[in-house]
Formats: sequence, C-alpha cells, structure tokens
Amino acid sequence: MPNIFPPLKWYLVLLIYIFAPALAFCNSYGTGLTDWSLASTYGKIGLFTIASLVGSEGGVIAALAGCGVMMSIVSTAADLMQDFKTGYLTLSSAKSMFISQVVGTAMGCVIAPLTFFMFWNAFDIGSPGSPYKAPYAIIFREMAILGVQGFSELPKHCMAMCCGFFVAAVAINLVRDLAPPKVSQFIPIPMAMAVPFYVGAYFGIDMFVGTVILFVWERINRKDADDYAAAVASGLICGDGIWTIPSAVLSIFKINPPICMYFGPSLAT
Repeated sequence: MPNIFPPLKWYLVLLIYIFAPALAFCNSYGTGLTDWSLASTYGKIGLFTIASLVGSEGGVIAALAGCGVMMSIVSTAADLMQDFKTGYLTLSSAKSMFISQVVGTAMGCVIAPLTFFMFWNAFDIGSPGSPYKAPYAIIFREMAILGVQGFSELPKHCMAMCCGFFVAAVAINLVRDLAPPKVSQFIPIPMAMAVPFYVGAYFGIDMFVGTVILFVWERINRKDADDYAAAVASGLICGDGIWTIPSAVLSIFKINPPICMYFGPSLAT
C-alpha cells in the first residue's frame, strides 16, 4: 500500500494491523448485540490519528487510505461474525462458512475494482449534479482535512450549529420516546430527516412513495402488511440497487432512456 499511497508509510500500516484486531473484536461484539456495525466509527478513529501523525505533507491521502484499511478489517470481522451466527442457527458447518468467506473475499478483490471502474467510466461520480454524488467520499475527505488542519478550518459558526442540531436531535428523540403512541407517530425521526442531507433529495421521494404504499396496504390488509412489508421493501431496495449495473452498461454504450423524470430547478432564463 505505501507504493500506491506514498504518504502512508509502512510503519503506519503496521500500526493499523496491530490495533485492528482488537477493534475488530469490539465491532463484532457490538454488532452481535445491536445488529449495527460501527466500522465507520473505528475508521474515523484511524483517519484522525493518521492525519494528525502525517501532517500537512500528504496527511489527507494517508488518512483516507488508512481509514479504508481499518474499515475493511473491522467490517469484515463483523460480517464474518454475523455469518457464523446465522450458520450456528441453521446448523451449518463452521468450516464451510469460513471457506466460503475466504472464497468470497478473494472474489471481491477482483469484482469490486471492476465494478468501481465500470461505474467510474459510466457515470460522473462525485459531481454535485450526478445521481452518484458519493456523499461519504466528500464527508471523509473533509474529516481528513480537519484532522490535518484542525478545527480552525471549519466555517464560521459551524461548531455552534453542530452542537445545536445535536441537542435538538436528542431532544426530539426524547420527546418521541416519552410521548404517547398517538402523539409520537407524528413526531419525525431525526436520523430519517438527516439521511436526505447525505444521499440527496431523491431519497426522500423514494421514502415518500414507499410510505404511501405501506399506508394504503395497511388500510387494505393490516396483517399482511405487518408480515410482508419488510420483505417487500427489501426487495424493492435490492431491485433498485441491481438495476444500477445494467444502467451503467447502457450508459457506457451511450444508450439513453426513452423517457426520463428529473427533479430540479427550472433551466429557463
């Protein structure tokens, strides 16, 4: 890796591999208890640490590369733990599970870069006007810059606004948890409100359509909606994700859809 990213020295990579197993264990344990992987949180720890150690001379590149290594290790550990848990519940062979993980990891080393370059050539990745804005790439880059240059690089009043919204989110969650069900159902969830700020406004449109479908379904057949809503939603999300592959192939060959719906400001002058 130091040959690809020279600012990330070999001893920093060694340092990551020394601390990563302990963090991977913590992430696996936490994921098993909460079903929520905190790989990105551990990656941020590595990001800020490496950024502060390297400094202004290549600190951003080194921090992002080191963060990627850390996140890959702790995330894979949590995924492996979940697979072993599923295998235990289904009485599957632990050895077969482990071999499958090794084979899948080896395949991912080939498939993931190919998929990335296919998307990179097909779409304008990272552009504000692109469907694939790569919001996390921007966020992690800004965090790396923050780790190198400090809080002084933040815009004016940024920290005050962050603290204010943090307190507001905690307060809204408390009110939602303490209020009666008839009232709490009308109180928005702060995390759901925050998601469109990360991935774009189109996410809100998708969620609104899904909410309307679920609302109508519950009025028609409440029991079926409770039993199958999660499965149907998962299928729709999965289908939307799978469609990006043929969409990328069509885009590479410059094949445009016969109809396109666009949500944006008017281009008329």
